[in-house]
Amino acid sequence: MKAHVGDRLVQAGAHVGDARRVGVILDVRDPDGAPPYRVRWLTDGHEALIYPGPDSHIEPPDVPPATT
Repeated sequence: MKAHVGDRLVQAGAHVGDARRVGVILDVRDPDGAPPYRVRWLTDGHEALIYPGPDSHIEPPDVPPATT
């Protein structure tokens, strides 16, 4: 997984009933764009250092957010 500052990190819910989470990538520590990423979650503004799992993907900022 490769990301850039400003990309969106989308995490699918890990369990039935869990909401999908979307955050904006604020910092990429690896020059090649590999994790970990500092992310601000859009739902509550919380910032966290994230190592995304297999249920996550990156969306560039110029692509409209997925609705599903």
